[in-house]
Amino acid sequence: MSAQGFHQVQKQAQTMVLAPQLRQSLKILQVPAQELRSTILEELQTNPLLEELPIESISIETTSPQSPDSNGETVSSDGSESGSDELRFKEDFEVFAKLDEDWRDYFSQASGQQVFTSEDAERRQHFFDSLVSETSLQEHLMRQAELSEAGPEEMEAMPYLIGSLDRRGFLTNTLSDIALLSKIPLHVIQSAHRTLLTFEPHGIGCFDLKDCLLHQLKLKGREKSLAYEIIRDHFKLLLRRRIPEIARKTSSTLYETQTAFEEIATLDPAPASEFSEDTNRVVIPDARVFKGEHGWEVALNNELIPRLRISSAYKEMLAKGRIPPKEKAYIQDKMRSGRFLMSSIEQRQQTIERITRQLLEFQIDFFENGIASLKPLTMSQVAEKVGVHETTVSRAIANKYLETPHGVFEYKYFFTPGLHSSGGESVSNKSVKESIAFIIEGEDPAKPLSDQEIVGILGEKGVRIARRTVAKYREEMGILPTNLRRRYRN
Repeated sequence: MSAQGFHQVQKQAQTMVLAPQLRQSLKILQVPAQELRSTILEELQTNPLLEELPIESISIETTSPQSPDSNGETVSSDGSESGSDELRFKEDFEVFAKLDEDWRDYFSQASGQQVFTSEDAERRQHFFDSLVSETSLQEHLMRQAELSEAGPEEMEAMPYLIGSLDRRGFLTNTLSDIALLSKIPLHVIQSAHRTLLTFEPHGIGCFDLKDCLLHQLKLKGREKSLAYEIIRDHFKLLLRRRIPEIARKTSSTLYETQTAFEEIATLDPAPASEFSEDTNRVVIPDARVFKGEHGWEVALNNELIPRLRISSAYKEMLAKGRIPPKEKAYIQDKMRSGRFLMSSIEQRQQTIERITRQLLEFQIDFFENGIASLKPLTMSQVAEKVGVHETTVSRAIANKYLETPHGVFEYKYFFTPGLHSSGGESVSNKSVKESIAFIIEGEDPAKPLSDQEIVGILGEKGVRIARRTVAKYREEMGILPTNLRRRYRN
């Protein structure tokens, strides 16, 4: 190849490289309460200067940003001669530039002591006990296999069967394919499959929805029921909820068919769904809004956040100035890192509190009256009030929950687009969904309302909305269309 085919090009481009400490601050801001503790404990493992204050009646000392050394001179708390300028970042992250440069122990007070009572300890322990260890579907089934009467050959085949299950708990391969892939005899695979079908939750290991529903009825001894007949012989009509047609084909009354449908509705169409991610994790709110003696108040959840301080032994070592330069540089670096971590935690809590107070101000009608009074709100509106970038609000509310008098909600629940009422006011789409659900809940089951009729009812309440929007919201809430909601009386 000729050398003429090669040439050099200089290209100038702007890139933003986040410093490790800024990435740490962003991580601390984003993680929810139940994950923050583990994040902080990771740093504790790598920073010998950091200490976690124990829960039992430990006071938090107040530390001056400067302390005298052995010669009466002063040094900063990190052992350096000047303040750190490491906390200056770009405007997009200006909230982190407000981290305190003056040294102070985390959660210290100007004077006095902060004491943790036995009630605080019990409440904190309750949170830890509530964070249960999740069991996967595979682990759950293998434990049952170990307790079953399955022989060695079946136990060898079981992982291949369990590994072929989808999220619903259905087999994604035929038994013949599993035998071929695993090189285990087909009769062994078939025997292991029969054992798998006895496991809980019932329906695990079936091939499809129809097989799953029939298997559950079979385990209940309902093989001669009308419900079993409908699933076995009229499954397509069942999915379309054609009750009159099914009643004719099975020589049953509308009431008997309706009753059979109700029995089918008690079966689990996706037996593995309870093992989906995070379904058995207790949600811990990051903050709480409640009505106190003097009006509405905001309280942060600090229960899971370790109280940190810099080891006094290392501070004394720096103050005395009798350590080699290499060790001194190491201690200074770890002390700066510890200070930054504690300031980042404090800034996280302050940011969440400020955002929560703005939510309280913007959505006061919600807190007073409930979901129907939720107003449209954007992150940019809150960001402007808080004085941060919109991306900071987005990070601060990510995966976090707020406890309110009306239940626990994700923070993002309060940010919602809206519609316009006939009076020109904005109405949250969540409020409209709530109204639609309320209207359908109160309808006559024998004569369910059409989407157009719901449009009319909402119009009478001053909410202008298109029929297709009603249909969209109804589908998002998992509410069936008119013909599938109709119920037949005896």
